[in-house]
This record gives sequence, C-alpha cells and structure tokens, in this order.
Amino acid sequence: MDKEILIKGLYDIKAFDINEDIITASVWLNKDHEVFEGHFPGNPIMPGVCMMQMIKELTEKAIDRELFLSVASNVKFMAIINPEKNDTIHLILNINQVDDQVKVKTTVSFEETLALKLNATFKISA
Repeated sequence: MDKEILIKGLYDIKAFDINEDIITASVWLNKDHEVFEGHFPGNPIMPGVCMMQMIKELTEKAIDRELFLSVASNVKFMAIINPEKNDTIHLILNINQVDDQVKVKTTVSFEETLALKLNATFKISA
C-alpha cells in the first residue's frame, strides 16, 4: 500500500525505521504550508488534528493497511510545535495489533522537548 497523505505538502518523512513493534520516524514540517496560515497567522502552530492524522498515516505505512481512528485516549499536548522554530519532529510509535485493531502508544518530540503523548486504537478497514 503506497497511499497518499491526506494533507499534501504538510510534511515529509526523512527517516522511518521499524524494529519489531516499534516505529521511529523523523518528519520535516513545511512551515510554508497553507494550514499554518490559519493556525495561526504570524504564529504558526502544528494543529493537533494534523498530528493525529500523521500518526495514523505512519502506522498505515508500517503495517501496510488502511486504518480509521476508533479511540483516542491519554491525549496530552505538552508543548507547542512551531514549524518556523522546530521544522523536524521525532515520533516513536509502539504498535500492538490484535485481530482488526491496532493499538498505538505514541510520543512526539523536537530537540529535547516532549510535545505529544497519545494512545490510539485504530480499526483496520475492510
């Protein structure tokens, strides 16, 4: 499955590694993307919903299946990601697949700063 990302041009995967059930990825954020014009003018902030979509897309890439989000829990936004100041983020996704469900524990960071913690359950599309 080589599916296109939902928000074209928002990010580019620079590194992607799968070691058993753990994915590590480095992603470059396009500070000039139009999503930042509205979120927020003069002070761009990576939208949380875009982060969740990115996590979904990276998980899909890892397991080569289409997914949809069924549950998001323990969602903690701990730091603002400003793409003008921090254009590269690092994600660690711990995946546990059981039947048609994929549970993912994720952390997102930049430099030494933890920006997001998320537990999500995705269902595999038929």
